[in-house]
Formats: sequence, structure tokens, C-alpha cells
Amino acid sequence: MNLEEEFALHRGGLVAHCYRMLGSLYDAEDAVQETYLRAWRGQADFEHRSTVRTWLYRIATNVCLNFLQHSSRRMVPSALGAPGNDPDELHPQALEVPWLEPFPDQLLGADPATVVGDRQSLRLAVVAAMQHLPPRQRAVLILREVLTWPAAEVATLLDTTTAAVNSSLQRARAELARLRPSEEDFSEPDEPVRRAVLDQFSAAMESKDLVTLEGLFTADTRWEMPPIPTWFSGRGDVLRLLDAKMRSGPDRRILVETSANGQPAFALYIRGDDALYHAHSVKVLTLTKAGISAVLSFHQPALFPAFGLPIIQSR
Repeated sequence: MNLEEEFALHRGGLVAHCYRMLGSLYDAEDAVQETYLRAWRGQADFEHRSTVRTWLYRIATNVCLNFLQHSSRRMVPSALGAPGNDPDELHPQALEVPWLEPFPDQLLGADPATVVGDRQSLRLAVVAAMQHLPPRQRAVLILREVLTWPAAEVATLLDTTTAAVNSSLQRARAELARLRPSEEDFSEPDEPVRRAVLDQFSAAMESKDLVTLEGLFTADTRWEMPPIPTWFSGRGDVLRLLDAKMRSGPDRRILVETSANGQPAFALYIRGDDALYHAHSVKVLTLTKAGISAVLSFHQPALFPAFGLPIIQSR
């Protein structure tokens, strides 16, 4: 296998790694391109004392750390303040905020298990929580917990000591435990129930069936809509939001199922005056045994091509 083939083999894993570090799909793809550029330039210095995979991840981590010197952490609306409760008082879209972005699972390739490592490490709540960590602490956590690198190898990469790496890892674990959901929140229902919930959600959203949606949401469900900073918490307020913002009538909307961050997701299209359906948002669901506990609805049509979806389509 030549070097170019090796690069292609590891691309999905590298994009996922950079996404965990940066919280942005587009920034992650840029970081991987820079990683490959540096690797091509430095291949003469690669002495095969490590695998190509390790060499590439080492370069990618440094690229991400350099990038984070000049950028702010990626946010979700719930990190900015208290929820709203009036659908008619949405704050203007805060385009200047660096928002967290979803990660299309299809980018992982045919066998996600070979590149994800820990599936939960890509979930939106976990990536959002990791954004609160300092960049080097974030790198230690990902290298040790997801890629399972030895502490000594991480220390060499970061030009520090093994003791410092272990100390940083302890602090990162403690902060993540404080910010991330509990293990129960990651426990999805068995497949028959999961399939039924997703089918009901899709049909109810298309037809504006608020009664069915009420039965699908947990009591404390959240609905967030970046780049709109206003967010809603609690079944009642979420249903009021949907009632106010979703137009009634047949064939107003269609939902196309996809997946992001190891979670179920739907791409929403809205019918326009031209009778075509236009990309509106990508909705990533947090599905638990108790029901749908959160929906992060990314109102960013530019994301659709990354999911292999068109911007405009007919029914």
C-alpha cells in the first residue's frame, strides 16, 4: 500500500478526530487537508518508528492545537443563557457566534467501529461538553480516552511529562463528568421501539401532529436552533414553539432520515412557492428509553451536501 492509499484509508477517522477537537465539520475537513499537506512535505522525515496512522494523528493533533490558538470554542444555544418561553420573541440569528456543527455519520466510511473508537465520544452532548476544556486538555482526553494512546506517547506529542498528562486527564475527566449527561441519557430503546419512535416523529412533524409529538417528548425535553440563540426547555414550551412556527396543511414539509454524531437525525425540507422542497434544517435527536429528550435543529441549509442530500428536491 502506497502513502496515498494509506492517507485515504485513515481519512474518516482523521476527520472525526479533528471534529472532536474543533466542534466544526468544516474546520475539521480543513484541518485534515492541512494534515495531509504537512505529511506530504514531511514524508522524507518519516522514519517508520511509528505507524502511518499514529504519524498522521500526531500531525492532525498539532494542526488542531494551532487552529485553536486563534478561535473560540463552539457553542450551543443552551450554553448562552436561560431558555425562552415565548415563540414570538426569538432573538435574531447570532451569526457571529461560533456554533457547534453536526457530524454526518456517513463520513466515517463503511465500518464506523474502526474509526470512531468510542461511539459516545462523537455524540453532540459530549462534543459540546469537550468544548469547555482548554485545547491541550481536550487533546489529552481524546488521545487517551478515544484513541487509547499510552500516556508516555501523549507526553511526547505535547512536549510534556507523563505525570502532567495524567494530571491533565484527571482534570478533563472531572470536568466532563460535570458537564456531560449521565450514562442513562445515552441508553436508547431497543430497535423495534426506536424504529417506531422515529417513524412517529417523522410523520408527526410532516403533518403537524402535536398530540403525537407530546407523547414522544420527555417532560424535560430541549429544542435548540442554532444560529438562533433562543432555546426552549420542557415539553409544554417546545410544543408551543412548534405550534407557532409550523404551518398547517398538507404537503408543507418532508423529512428525510439520516444520522449524525451516532444519533438519529432528519433533514427537513419546506415547500416553497415554486412547489419544490427547499433545505431548511438538520435535526439531531437525543433518543432515550423515556422518549426524545432533546432536538438540536441546525438551521443551516449549507450542511445538507455533507449529508449527501440536495438543497432542493421534489416530493
